[in-house]
Amino acid sequence: MAEEKTEEKRATPTMTTTPAGTPTGPPTGDPADTSADASASSVSPERIAAARKAVISSSIGAALEWFDIIVYASFAVVIAKNFFPGGDSGLGLILTFATFTISYLVRPLGGLLIGGYGDRYGRKKALTLTLILMMAGTVLMAAAPTHQAIGAWAGLIILVSRLVQGFSAGAEFGTATTFLIETAPHRKVYYSSWQVASQGVSMFLASAFGYVLFKYLSEDDLYSWGWRIPFIVGILVGPVGLYIRARLSETEEFSQGPRERTPVRTTLTRHLGRVLTGAACVGVATISVYLILYMPTFAVKSLGVPADAAYLGGVVAGLVTLVGVPLVGKLADRVGPARVMTWAAVAALALAWPLFKALTSSPTVPTLVCVIAVLGVIMAFYFAPLPALLTSLYPPEVRTTAVSTAYNLGVTLLGGIAPLVLTWLIDRTGSLDSPSLYYMGVAVISLLGLWFVRRHTSVALPK
Repeated sequence: MAEEKTEEKRATPTMTTTPAGTPTGPPTGDPADTSADASASSVSPERIAAARKAVISSSIGAALEWFDIIVYASFAVVIAKNFFPGGDSGLGLILTFATFTISYLVRPLGGLLIGGYGDRYGRKKALTLTLILMMAGTVLMAAAPTHQAIGAWAGLIILVSRLVQGFSAGAEFGTATTFLIETAPHRKVYYSSWQVASQGVSMFLASAFGYVLFKYLSEDDLYSWGWRIPFIVGILVGPVGLYIRARLSETEEFSQGPRERTPVRTTLTRHLGRVLTGAACVGVATISVYLILYMPTFAVKSLGVPADAAYLGGVVAGLVTLVGVPLVGKLADRVGPARVMTWAAVAALALAWPLFKALTSSPTVPTLVCVIAVLGVIMAFYFAPLPALLTSLYPPEVRTTAVSTAYNLGVTLLGGIAPLVLTWLIDRTGSLDSPSLYYMGVAVISLLGLWFVRRHTSVALPK
């Protein structure tokens, strides 16, 4: 018993907490201070090689997760007609996004269960499990019969596909982020930011598919078989990720560190305040992503922009994310993740209304591309440091569970419901500027979360 208490004391962050886990320690500035990280000259080639392999492995999983999500959102108009037909096209879109939203309700559950599995049995095993489940969800989506073939059962298959994908995706971010941070020998914000950069690849490819398919296929071909092509491509990526993940080594911090027998219970009791704080910090990252995903549907249905041209903005945002995120990661390693994220959140709050006003006043393709590009820059500056900031909040024995739970609560409550909420807001109010108000509200929530992190936490990045 004495040994267990000693181990628990060693693993606990050096600060006081309330019974719910809310941090109450003294102000310490940016918590994820990387100034003590190992310098590049003191790191062995083996550790650098392991870190690079971890980047590739985690990036493939993140890319597959987001490719599937982005393709679904980008082809919402096609999916609505094929699987949720109705006399009112608005109703079909609402049902399509409702299915999209329901999948997010199981993400926190997936984060808790698979995250807990990763904290008890290893990051590597959890990473393999999430990728297998993600592939299963994508296969269901690619092979689903349409409403015309099997009636209402088609919509049910789509729902099951989204639930499986959502459950697995619930643990992918937390597990992969923890693995990256614990494997990286130095420049931890930079290394972990590559998981976000891979989402830029997904955004670019999914939007490129949308542009090419909408532009060069006839409407009959697009609606009958063309929309399945991106999902099939996503399936082909999965085995590559499984091959790489099977050859990863477990992190030293997990292998040599203390184990928590009940990571889920410990996360929800001793670290609940930090989980809620982390969830608030996720806000601007997730709303920026889903607003970019929503833009093609918004531009086509509400602004009359040609369907193929609407996807050009996603291509630009994907390139901005891919190129910009690693650079922002390097910056955040120098000045601290919370500081960079605060800059981006303030920009989101200040620019939301002018961006939408510009787009609705001049609904042209160049304006749309510029607006999405600006959203992409905001997303890059905010999202790049987020993985490192979240991992800095929790001790290693519950890190996968806590990061997964915080991230998915934020994504579900602030981002995953966005397409449904924005569609409903426009339908009810008739105001095309209403999405900007939602964006601004989420930015305020994130700023409050970041203030709390910078004022009340004192946990550094894992060494």
